[in-house]
Order: sequence, then C-alpha cells, then structure tokens
Amino acid sequence: MTSHSDGTRTLAAAVPAASSADSDGLAIGGIRLADYSLGADLPVDHSPRPYLHPLRSLAGVGLTEVAPADHPHHYGVSMAVADVDGTSHWGGRTFVAGTGSTMLANHGSQESLGRTSRTLPTGQSIEESLLWRDSNGEAQLSETRTIRASPLPDGTGWVLGWTSVLTASYGAVRIASPAVNGRPGAGYGGIFWRLPNRPDTAVLSAGGPGEAVAHGSASPWLALNQLDGARRVGLLLTQPASLARPWFVRATEYTGAGPMLAAESAVTVEPGDSLSTSLVGVVLDRWVADAADAEGILRAADLATDLAGQA
Repeated sequence: MTSHSDGTRTLAAAVPAASSADSDGLAIGGIRLADYSLGADLPVDHSPRPYLHPLRSLAGVGLTEVAPADHPHHYGVSMAVADVDGTSHWGGRTFVAGTGSTMLANHGSQESLGRTSRTLPTGQSIEESLLWRDSNGEAQLSETRTIRASPLPDGTGWVLGWTSVLTASYGAVRIASPAVNGRPGAGYGGIFWRLPNRPDTAVLSAGGPGEAVAHGSASPWLALNQLDGARRVGLLLTQPASLARPWFVRATEYTGAGPMLAAESAVTVEPGDSLSTSLVGVVLDRWVADAADAEGILRAADLATDLAGQA
C-alpha cells in the first residue's frame, strides 16, 4: 500500500496472491474493504437478509449505509426485492393500489444455508447458497450468490462484483415492484446499493448528468460522485450486457442505485427456471469526470461491454 500527498492510496503493483480470506468479509492485499453480515438479527419488518457493510474505498471512505433515518430498512449492498408473490424482501411499507404505502405483515427473509470464502490470485470471493422464505416461513426461492473483490490493474481502486441466480425451486414465482402495482417511477427491487447521504451527490450516466436522466435508463454505466469532508470518492456501476436491466437511481431524497428486476412489468419465473442479475461497482478515491473517463475505467478493469449498443 502506498500513500500519496493528496490523501489517496494505491495498492502496491504486486498484490499478494494470498489476500486475506474471511468468510465474513472481503479483503485485498491485507486491506479489509467490506464486512458481510448474515442479517439474521434484523427486525422482521426490515426483511432480514445478508448485506455488505461497511464497504470502504482504499482510503477508508465509507460507501454504504445501514438503517438510515429516511429508510431504516435499507442495508448496505443487498439483494432486496419489494414483491415476491406478495412478500416483501425489501422491508418497510408496501405500496397498495388505492391506499398508498402501508405497513403490512408481509415481510420475508433470506436464510444463508452456507457460504464459502475463497482466496483468488487477485482478490477474494464469497459463494453462498440461500433460501428465501415468505412471512409464514414457507420456502419461496433458492438463490446462488457470488460476491467478488479484486483490485483495479493500476491499483487506484477496487472492483466489487455481485451475481445472484434466483431459482423457482418450489413452484412458479412472480416478481413485481411498486411501479408494477401502480406507483410510477418506483420500479425498485434487485441488487441495491445504499450509499451515505452526502451533500451534492452528482449522478452521471451515458445520457448526461442528473438523476432524472439516469433513472430508468439503459445506460451501460452509472457514476455517483460524493464528497466526504474534503475527500472525493466515486462509485462507478455497470452490469454485464447479457443481464443488463434499467437503472433505479436516487440522489435527492436519499442516495442509492441498482438494476430493477421489474421496472414496469412483473417477471414470472416458471418452476425450475432461474433468473439472474449482476451488479459491478468500481470504488474510487476520486470522481468519475465524464463519459470518456467512465469508459476508460471500465476498459482498464476489463469490464467494458458494448458501450455504444447499450446507451
């Protein structure tokens, strides 16, 4: 690890092959970058589920938030779906057509059946099997989850990859969202990254600057730039082209983003079939300057997809 006069840090050119392995966290080159909690002790109405928090940049700036006052059921980076056959795996209130947001006794949970942490030549991975249960404890879905951490090639940041494969092992499952149920613009549900609220969070996507431009778009990437005191921190999000879904973005009311599984219409997973979703986040101790910068970062990290085709 090398420290610079501007306060940023970079990994040494040769990252040790034996990165710290911890089944309850992610580390690169001996630097603990994220903790991974089971979430079993969360309140029932928060839809208990595993989550990453705290998640930090190389300089130690936090990029996640848990149980914030504005949405106490938000937890770091997690797989949170608002409507699975009427069960909330998002937490909090449920949108009811004709009534509005209502607290219901419909909260499910995600139970970890086992996880394996592996040290990789350039980072670390966690592989996990989970069982999704409804509010009565009945099985709804099985999930295979893979989370990986690796350094950027130039050592100036690191990359988090999260892939979830949901399988309808117990019968057909309908996945929806508040937008599907009648609340415009609220298609949230999927891998969701809740960031801290910081003044003047700037959003940038291939279509230009601003939350309104990015939300609901098919931009191949999404950048959120923040200030932590005097320190700049940036998060560059992308999705594999084959699994890309519209972006859910919030930066005014609160700060969070992720791909939407049911942006405008419900998705039915037939018995035995699977639904996959994936999110990649590049964590930087600087801002993403513009589209050219974003695309350059993705190419350098070997994350570039068909940028032109997805804009």
